[in-house]
Amino acid sequence: MSPRADALSGLALEGAELAQAIALEAADKKAVDLLELDLRGVLGYTDYFIICSGNSERQTRAIHDGIHLGLKNEHNLLPRRVEGAAEARWILMDYLDVIVHIFTPEAREYYRLELLWGEAPRRSPATGD
Repeated sequence: MSPRADALSGLALEGAELAQAIALEAADKKAVDLLELDLRGVLGYTDYFIICSGNSERQTRAIHDGIHLGLKNEHNLLPRRVEGAAEARWILMDYLDVIVHIFTPEAREYYRLELLWGEAPRRSPATGD
């Protein structure tokens, strides 16, 4: 098990800890422009968005796969639902407390999801680099 897995294994992940674990998995697959939006008090259906980009549809799939397998293997967590994985331009993974958005650069520029939630506190998650 990796040092990262040791640090996070055994936690009942929710909220900020889950967002951090997802960010680490995304960074492992070389996700770019990784951003965490704290939506507590803004939305009623989730606490955090993790938004990131892959440089191609192939990379967005790899980021999705890395998050999916990492959380399944290390924390026994599966997303409630996944949308967009077939096209891989915008993949949404719903982990209830955290919703993950994985974009190609073109899709991210087009939808500008970060601007819709401009009032939400944001940060670049620490990824252990």
